[in-house]
Amino acid sequence: MESLHENAIRKPLLQSQTSDTKSESTSSELEDALSDGSSSLLQRWGKATCIESKLLFHLAAPAVIVYMINYLMSMSTQIFSGHLVRNGSAVETLCGQAFGAHKYDMLGIYLQRSAVLLTFTGILLTLIYVFSKPILLLLGESPDIASAAAIFVYGLIPQIFAYALNFPIQKFLQAQSIVAPSAYISTATLFIHLLMSWVAVYKMGLVKSDKCKYTWNGFSSQAFTGLPGFFKLSASSAVMLCLETWYFQILVLLAGLLENPELALDSLSICMTISGWVFMISVGFNAAASVRVGNELGAGHPKSAAFSVVIVTALSFIISVAAAIIIMVLRDVISYAFTEGEVVAEAVSDLCPLLALTLILNGVQPVLSGVAVGCGWQTFVAYVNVGCYYFVGVPLGSLLGFYFNLGAKGIWSGMIGGTVMQTLVLVWVTFRTDWKKEVEEARKRMDAWEVKQEPLLK
Repeated sequence: MESLHENAIRKPLLQSQTSDTKSESTSSELEDALSDGSSSLLQRWGKATCIESKLLFHLAAPAVIVYMINYLMSMSTQIFSGHLVRNGSAVETLCGQAFGAHKYDMLGIYLQRSAVLLTFTGILLTLIYVFSKPILLLLGESPDIASAAAIFVYGLIPQIFAYALNFPIQKFLQAQSIVAPSAYISTATLFIHLLMSWVAVYKMGLVKSDKCKYTWNGFSSQAFTGLPGFFKLSASSAVMLCLETWYFQILVLLAGLLENPELALDSLSICMTISGWVFMISVGFNAAASVRVGNELGAGHPKSAAFSVVIVTALSFIISVAAAIIIMVLRDVISYAFTEGEVVAEAVSDLCPLLALTLILNGVQPVLSGVAVGCGWQTFVAYVNVGCYYFVGVPLGSLLGFYFNLGAKGIWSGMIGGTVMQTLVLVWVTFRTDWKKEVEEARKRMDAWEVKQEPLLK
């Protein structure tokens, strides 16, 4: 017999359809391939690479499409609202590990908790949007720039609350390796993304394909339980990734204080737009890394988790190097896609080596951040970001840009120095990780977060 309170908590507010358990044989196959003592090391790695690459591209390719299309359709929204998506990182950590641990019923609860917290966060962010003009004036921007930015930002306020639901749903589905629906929907339109995601998964027959068996059992009052602990993990995620999102926006703010801010802002805007679009590839791999590592840790597969880190980082790095080479080859003409001004084109060409280096670093750093999310290291990485970005990168960039009169190149070079330091720290920490210990930590985390159901009478 259960208590009335426990029974009420367990009962969903709205019932949904159920289906059969999704097969996870591929994940087990990867662990078996890495543990096969009858094969040589080269054979094991070759077989494991094929398995892992298939898993990664299944996750990363649709995610890259989603992020790149969204960025193309709403680049400025990504800049102003980037920190809101990061608040959903607790969903990545917990859903990924819960799915790997076969605790499917908790995924829906984590999704709802994240939506509750993000909606509240959206209310707070709305206040920042409302007072964006005086904030920009306080930071030293010109009245014209501050006014234009404020007018644009006011129109973005409704999207905050759409993102508060959109991003948790995306992470909820990604944790289960369900990524195609979001890609299809984003191709059609970003503005009705949330509605179409719900329709495609739950109303157009995808539920009948058994993709969300046990992970969504309907709305539940459990979404309002355990919020303090969930908020703690979400806050760590938000701090970790807000610092990353804001970092290069500081580059733009500092460039606005140079002697010729119009030229600096025009050239940097083009470079940041290109960088942001290519960065969406790494964001896709970031999502794939978070899901793969979280799933394998939850499933108790330390070798597979470690191998996933190696493969996803290598693939993202190779693609980023290729993109950097293309940028350098097209450095003298790429700016003409954005402007006809010769002066701006020359300034962009002059900044392209820094842009190429940024793309290469972005091929590694975001992926390792995804690994951190999958492992639940958000708090540690937040400290790393503060130290490397704001105690090294920003001061060094300001010193080179203003004291040594190197302008935008100096500011960007210094901030790249902070990114290099952060990337090296993440590589070092990841390389020294005890993955068996991480499996135990994931198991403890799942046990702590699972809603316990105990009978009233034993």
